[in-house]
Amino acid sequence: MAVGVLALQGSFNEHVAALRRLGVKGVEIRKPEQLDNVTSLIIPGGESTTMAKLAEYHNLFPALREFVKKGKPVWGTCAGLIFLADKAFGQKTGGQELIGGLDCTVHRNYFGSQIQSFEADLSVPDLVTKEGGPETFRGVFIRAPAVIEVGPGVEVLAEYPVPSTNVLYSSSAVQIQEENAVPEKKVVVAVKQRNLLGTAFHPELTADTRWHSYFLKMGSDAGEEASSSIVQVGGSVDQSFDEKPRIDLPIYQ
Repeated sequence: MAVGVLALQGSFNEHVAALRRLGVKGVEIRKPEQLDNVTSLIIPGGESTTMAKLAEYHNLFPALREFVKKGKPVWGTCAGLIFLADKAFGQKTGGQELIGGLDCTVHRNYFGSQIQSFEADLSVPDLVTKEGGPETFRGVFIRAPAVIEVGPGVEVLAEYPVPSTNVLYSSSAVQIQEENAVPEKKVVVAVKQRNLLGTAFHPELTADTRWHSYFLKMGSDAGEEASSSIVQVGGSVDQSFDEKPRIDLPIYQ
């Protein structure tokens, strides 16, 4: 199995290292034709505007949309989640291009700026059911987005509590001084819809590989369905794997 990792900018090396720990080859994707040789794709976190400009420069958006339409599994983390959303706030009109496919609305930088990045233990019942392990997952949020609206076909996999005074305006999330105590609300930070997976946090920056394993199983399921209902397009998958010892990148413990 060869899994593509969009390698224009951001934490693609960390995703490749996480796949390697699971014994899976991660193929760095920078050109449209390279998508023909992978069974699934990870779109990493990073600076979404920069990634979008580079994707436009390499004419990747049409190929990425076609990849999604074929039903091949795609996982977006942080900025990658923004790319997969059908709608995104926090962008100028006519600004960043999106791939789409996830029936949800995402708010960029929902939790604030870089200095407001944080870690939190998330309840992930579906992940635990399928992958086992601890009842929670340590989410690393770096200038993270959040899903503020989901369609009827979207499965919510994780939520995070935020003060209900975190009110959305046309272009940003702002804090209002609260004089009286207010209840918390929950914002969605992980979703799944058919072949698409999105997380607002960065699993690739932790030692816990359960989200990567979860995604790989989505690829296996999609492959079984494709063999009976979808005609494979493009070149053959490269099954070779570099067996030379390699040093994994540092991760948060």
